[in-house]
Amino acid sequence: METKKYAAIHYASYLEIEKLLSAQHPRSEMIDGEAAHEEMLFIIVHQVYELWFKQINHELGSVMDLFRKDAVDEKVIGTAVARLERVMDIQQLLIQQIKVIETMTPLDFLDFRNYLFPASGFQSFQFRKMEVMLGLPEKKRISYNNAHYASVFEKAQQEELQDLEKAGSMCDLIEAWLERIPFLDFSDFHFLEKYRQAVTRMIEREMAAIKASDYLPDSHKEMRLKMLGDTDSYFRSVLDPDFHKEQVESGRLRLSHKATLAALLIHLYRDEPILHMPYRLLSALVEIDQLLTSWRYRHSQMVLRMLGKKIGTGGSSGHEYLLETALKHHIFYDLHNISTLLIPRSDLPPLPGDMVQALGFYYTAKRK
Repeated sequence: METKKYAAIHYASYLEIEKLLSAQHPRSEMIDGEAAHEEMLFIIVHQVYELWFKQINHELGSVMDLFRKDAVDEKVIGTAVARLERVMDIQQLLIQQIKVIETMTPLDFLDFRNYLFPASGFQSFQFRKMEVMLGLPEKKRISYNNAHYASVFEKAQQEELQDLEKAGSMCDLIEAWLERIPFLDFSDFHFLEKYRQAVTRMIEREMAAIKASDYLPDSHKEMRLKMLGDTDSYFRSVLDPDFHKEQVESGRLRLSHKATLAALLIHLYRDEPILHMPYRLLSALVEIDQLLTSWRYRHSQMVLRMLGKKIGTGGSSGHEYLLETALKHHIFYDLHNISTLLIPRSDLPPLPGDMVQALGFYYTAKRK
């Protein structure tokens, strides 16, 4: 067997340090001959953002490839979770990095801001790729200067974004995977019917406790009963498949009824060994969505601090546009909504023995 030979390489060559360190060109120096001191920080911070965006897209793309298969091996769920948790750690860095740029004062920024027109963070192609890959629907996007979000990019980049949209997002792939979860109707255990009964018992018990209270006046009892609601108030979207379909068609919900039931089952029975990793996977997606919202909000606050009510360099409404994206650009909102549908562990319908065995480890599970 021939021994593989590796060519020697230097640290600087491997990382192309010269190329990296020669990529900062302050426009204040190019135009006026004297660089505004803070412009170097501004350039480097945004270059680092782009490097991290590239890594996030690398991780997301690899996870999506794992879920494009018709049969997803349980072994790869752990790999997917590890890579999504890496994305979460990177997102934390992106949020912390805002503190670095905030060491620059608004007056410092004004020293070179005029040189940036009409450049804008909205023109970050990698960030738009990340949104598309995760599954931000075009119809849910906040309009930027009344133009399509991809209009600021070259034709080849626009086509790449279109191809990504057609290929299916992370949200689409996770929905298809959830729909294949086999435990919704297992032997004689029909999850939806058992869940419906458990919800009804829970609500009836809580209603009885409110009505029997000795310390609540009648007006407070009425208010609490109204807040408690019934199976139609919070649970109808999952208990009534037709109503759920209407909600999807109207855009209020996104995941199919079957996928929503599977996600709910995973959350409720996450203590069963085989559901540990699926639960962590769904939790990671929710966390990524939440961290993206946190970054958008912190970004909007940084812009407010730096610019006040000034228009952004790209012509947007600046702080107001960024704040609106933080409020409305949610992707995995159906997974967030699972918390509304949870019931206490004490109310969980007991699983039949053969299902416990299927969800556990064969060498420790016992039939009941």
